[in-house]
Amino acid sequence: MSSANAPPPADASVQPSLFIPHGGGPCFFMEWTMGPYDTWDSMAAWLRGLAATLPERPKAVVVISGHWEEDTFAVTSGANPPLIYDYYGFPDHTYDLTYKASGAPELARRIVAMLTKAGLPGRADDKRGFDHGVFIPFKLIFPAADIPIVQVSLHTDLDPGRHLDLGRALAPLRREGVLIVGSGMSYHNMAGFGDPRSRAVSRDFDDWLTNSVTRTSATARNEALNNWAETPTARAVHPREEHLMPLMVAAGAAEEEPGEKIFADYPMEVAISAFRFGPAAP
Repeated sequence: MSSANAPPPADASVQPSLFIPHGGGPCFFMEWTMGPYDTWDSMAAWLRGLAATLPERPKAVVVISGHWEEDTFAVTSGANPPLIYDYYGFPDHTYDLTYKASGAPELARRIVAMLTKAGLPGRADDKRGFDHGVFIPFKLIFPAADIPIVQVSLHTDLDPGRHLDLGRALAPLRREGVLIVGSGMSYHNMAGFGDPRSRAVSRDFDDWLTNSVTRTSATARNEALNNWAETPTARAVHPREEHLMPLMVAAGAAEEEPGEKIFADYPMEVAISAFRFGPAAP
């Protein structure tokens, strides 16, 4: 092929969209006693290395966590959002963790305008802080807390199509150097964690999820994700789907770009995966 007919090079400044696991509560910052001491070590090491796989340092991060739901898409708009310690029964010191990332009020206002333009309900929230689906993984990803973060809520209807649409609305930000991250868990059945019988069920769902995310056709991928609940093991893995919806946002933000699995492990006997859309890691 001549250089005249070669496809244009990928824009190195375009950020990917990601779906990451955020672990179990403050698991990375405590002595783990609910199973082997190293249960979360592989995930923690992967999160620590994630920033090095990005095309460049993000100008800001937009995070959709499985721990915030509203009846409209709400957007943190405060300049210095506080932390929300929304986990229970963990050691006292885990409620003193800090992560002083700033907000990005102007970006938040733009996001609300983008949602409105896309016909999605949106509003700014200048009081809301960052829940543990944000500050726990990002203490590992960007430990200096020196990149502004805006959090966007899930919609309480947990409709996969609506969350794919949210991702599509946010997608243009990627070309401005903004990293879009869905923070959840590909397995989230509290009754199944730590049960050896969960391994096979979680593996079956993870195989389906991986096959769906990595389809070469974005249309086929999004159709499969939109109908995720029809998968035989779906409700055994996600009795309630709030931890899966951030994946829909990441996939929607991918537009026509392919998805790939970038992390896999079996903490607490269950298959947990992460996915990346857009520019591949260097």
